[in-house]
Amino acid sequence: MLRKKYQICLGLLLGLAMIMSGCGTLFSNELIANRYADALLTKNNEIQFRFRINNENLDSRDLYKVKVTIHDERLASAIGKREIVYGEEQVLNGEYLDVKGTKEKIIFMDPIPLLEDLHIHEIEKMIEQKNAVSIEVFNNKEVFGRAYLTNFSSEL
Repeated sequence: MLRKKYQICLGLLLGLAMIMSGCGTLFSNELIANRYADALLTKNNEIQFRFRINNENLDSRDLYKVKVTIHDERLASAIGKREIVYGEEQVLNGEYLDVKGTKEKIIFMDPIPLLEDLHIHEIEKMIEQKNAVSIEVFNNKEVFGRAYLTNFSSEL
């Protein structure tokens, strides 16, 4: 009897592991083209998030939202926000981004003035080495993809 319970438990754990590894392929950089995603520090001391979404990987899904999450406390404090949803005004009205029409959608979020001065090299290290910023593509039902932003550039 104990052995049967052990086998059931092991089966459940293996099943859960398989589901989680399957989700890992969903949360890949294939949806969010990471080599085209970056944080740009403008000459006006603003930060702008830019990325490319591969709409082909969204299959039959028509609508989605994009959220940028700031994980680093210092960077979040300098930006004044922990989360930014692309097109916040549209999202409040219930509108989403449309998949149809193009293979890829390039998104340039509005630049955000930094409330605190951070050295360029500090921001670069946060972005490129410390997983300070993540991008998530989702709708009200599911998350389609998630990736950390690992590229940084500056106009200075």
